[in-house]
Amino acid sequence: MVVNPIPNLFDSHKSKLTYTIYYLKLKKPFEHLAHHNINMGRKSLKDTRQLEIVEIFYKVAREEGYENTSIAKIAKVMEVNPSLILHYFTTKEDLTYALIDYILERYLLIFTIENKEKIVLSDLINTIETLFSKKWNLLFDDGLFYTFYALAFREETIREKYKTILDSLRLALASMIEQCHTCNLINVQDHQTAADLIFVLVDGAYFYLSLEKDKEVYDQRLDYYKVKAYQILGIDPSTFSNISVVSYLTT
Repeated sequence: MVVNPIPNLFDSHKSKLTYTIYYLKLKKPFEHLAHHNINMGRKSLKDTRQLEIVEIFYKVAREEGYENTSIAKIAKVMEVNPSLILHYFTTKEDLTYALIDYILERYLLIFTIENKEKIVLSDLINTIETLFSKKWNLLFDDGLFYTFYALAFREETIREKYKTILDSLRLALASMIEQCHTCNLINVQDHQTAADLIFVLVDGAYFYLSLEKDKEVYDQRLDYYKVKAYQILGIDPSTFSNISVVSYLTT
């Protein structure tokens, strides 16, 4: 079966992110993912107080729903004056944008590599195992993720941020696949298409499985999708039973 090539992410003149990642990738593979400090045209969350506000916003929105969350409620939970929050985020929309950026920070954790100078097959396997695991799915609340996803159809800024997230994840996986292919660890000529197909599996799997209440069925389907991902990479899971799978995720 011939797979039509996906649009080249590096060709998008609208996305400064893709050019930034590509440039950094050429300089030093995965350095950008190790430190999560790419200039993406977004507010930095390095400030301790700013990050604390975003995390509390996430907690309150997860428990009470995004629509029911306000700056006043966040301030109450933090036991601070709302003016402190307004110092960092003038509107709930600004806070929402920062939280979506926070999603990207969380999701890029799957690409934490021990030796960033040399990607090995176990790194790729660990990444696939993590993608198709409950820890990946727990990185960010499903309800909030899909609430913001729905908002993307009405608000251009959120749409662009979500595309940034999805493009970033695909680019990172594509880079890993390319390096493994270059080192003759796998035989995947079109690393971008492979990465895209794997994330199509991931995105579809978790949307569908978020509706599944039967744990046994959930696990079976997730394993099935994972096997399909390995088939895309030409990897037989039975051949790496001796590889220790390590996850760097914290939930």
